[in-house]
Amino acid sequence: MSVVVEAPARTAWLDGVNPVTKVAIVVVLAVPLLVSIDAVSAATALMLELLCVPLTGLPLTTVLKRMLPVVVFAPVAAVSMLLYARPGGTVYGSFLFATISDDSIVLAIAVLLRVLALALPMILLFARTDPTALADALAQVAKLPSRFVLGVLAGARTVGLFVDDWRTMTLARRARGLGDRGALRRFFSMAFVLLVFAVRRGTKLATAMEARGFGADVERTWARPSTLSGRDGAALAGAIVLGALALAAAMVTGAFRVVGT
Repeated sequence: MSVVVEAPARTAWLDGVNPVTKVAIVVVLAVPLLVSIDAVSAATALMLELLCVPLTGLPLTTVLKRMLPVVVFAPVAAVSMLLYARPGGTVYGSFLFATISDDSIVLAIAVLLRVLALALPMILLFARTDPTALADALAQVAKLPSRFVLGVLAGARTVGLFVDDWRTMTLARRARGLGDRGALRRFFSMAFVLLVFAVRRGTKLATAMEARGFGADVERTWARPSTLSGRDGAALAGAIVLGALALAAAMVTGAFRVVGT
């Protein structure tokens, strides 16, 4: 009889970065993308972020799968910009308030790339972050109120339950012969059921946490210490360099454009 021993998960470089630093990195990477609206800076940031995938320990296929919902819904923002942006250059067509022109096409591409570049860091940074470690960091490093931190932790823990609920409902509907057609109607009906589950579970969880004194305004202690290290400084500096390179690429090529201009 042979015993199969699972190999331990490989430790990635970003696993040693404090969760609060990861939040700061997301903010640092978002600022250049929110103050500018051009395709070059967004494309540069997106490519540099993809180069950082090996630091996360995530397979590229996993990253692409988790980006799939963003890729599906990002064109919605691009289409609205394509139709309703301020017209400029050659006008290719118009209908009522919608006008498609050179400027609107360029802005639509920029918005599409920008949405992807804003979503990718959150997937890369928090895909392997333990919710408890995040709560420890928010309380000890960021010095946030314990009541808020414990609420965030409880909410993060329930996300996995929602995924399990969705999978269970899918299997149950298939067993009853209801999962073979009507995908859109099935999605909305299951989403409504999941919303009901969320409200009920949230009410019970809030009551249980209040009963155990989690809402008390007292100074709390934490079982696991959360501290900053030199790796946190290096990661934050890398994020600043990445954002600066994205803006520099746009300025060098002459494509830099501030939001609202």
